[in-house]
Amino acid sequence: GLQYAPPVGTKLPNSWGLYDMHGNVYEWIQDWYANHYPNTEQINPKGPEKGAYRVLRGGHFYFNAWSTRSAHRYAGAPEGRGAHFGARLLRVG
Repeated sequence: GLQYAPPVGTKLPNSWGLYDMHGNVYEWIQDWYANHYPNTEQINPKGPEKGAYRVLRGGHFYFNAWSTRSAHRYAGAPEGRGAHFGARLLRVG
């Protein structure tokens, strides 16, 4: 049957102090999608300057645990829509 998530903030935070960030929906990322990152160690790697697809990161509740990792990437058309796509807003400054 359908499983429901517990109330927000009742689980422990992740390594960055954020709650409830994995396994809910794919997260749209501003970066353009590339098949591979460079083989060198990267901190916050950026995608190419332009492209046809944006990055969707993570995964959602319908897929296996491996695909809900924040390192999991998926290519999505910028005009794409879906019940399993989401976004996180960021305020700078």
